Amino acid sequence: MTLARHGGHTQEIEHTGRMAGIKAEEAARLDQQHDRAMITVAGHAADAAECAELLAMLGLTGARGPHEAEIGS
Repeated sequence: MTLARHGGHTQEIEHTGRMAGIKAEEAARLDQQHDRAMITVAGHAADAAECAELLAMLGLTGARGPHEAEIGS
């Protein structure tokens, strides 16, 4: 029995490239959602202390994922 390989390696590379693109799009979407949430909380807080407390309770901080260093530079 003979097995034919028809560009299997190429398909793996294309799949990996597509997944990287999808992950980058998702990271950008999450960053936008994070920013909108922080703005919403800040707009409803009575003062800076309350804003900081609410953001901390919601787990919203100024820190983002590891991709932020790449995008920001």
